[in-house]
Amino acid sequence: MIRVAVADDQPLVRAGLRTLLQTEPDIEVVAVAEDGAEAVEQARALRPDVVCMDIRMPGRDGISATRELCGPDVADPIPVLVLTTFDIDDYVFGALEAGASGFLLKDADPDAIVAAVRSVAAGHGTLDTSLTRRVLREVVTRRRTQPVTAARGSELLTTRELDILLRLAEGMSNEEIAQALVLEVSAVKSHLARMMPKLGVKSRLQAAVWAYQSGLIER
Repeated sequence: MIRVAVADDQPLVRAGLRTLLQTEPDIEVVAVAEDGAEAVEQARALRPDVVCMDIRMPGRDGISATRELCGPDVADPIPVLVLTTFDIDDYVFGALEAGASGFLLKDADPDAIVAAVRSVAAGHGTLDTSLTRRVLREVVTRRRTQPVTAARGSELLTTRELDILLRLAEGMSNEEIAQALVLEVSAVKSHLARMMPKLGVKSRLQAAVWAYQSGLIER
């Protein structure tokens, strides 16, 4: 069972998300919150598998709350899926840099929202398809300084891990990577689990973004 917390300042949105998710046989909504502070408090107390987080909320906003739950310095992170009405670039990058495992617009198809929750719970992450090209274009342009440079990352990663990272950045699933490299899916997952701590990232999505930010690969 996937345990989910929902954080949104709009009662109708909270109720709608809760109803949508509760209808799925493998998902249970264990908490709802009206702002970022309450979301952090409930998430730390209940340890859900995924927190569905709005960005613009009174008091502590969603990006600040996300950073507290799964930021780079959090030892035991709780995965966050950002669901927002706004696709402003600063919000997208702010959420990803804060440690979010996924970013989806609220007007996405209900099936896409449910699939995103399952993907984040499984450790895969997700990004709204309409935003992917913009994210990759922006990270290539910005090339922000990362804790691990491309050269250093190449030194830290094995040849197999580099192969997997490159295909991950192309948007391949674990199954597709396994097929391309003639590996078992379990082997791909093991390589990813060893690779991500080396790069200082905590999700597949962050690993893919790192590959572009660091200049390891181009668009």
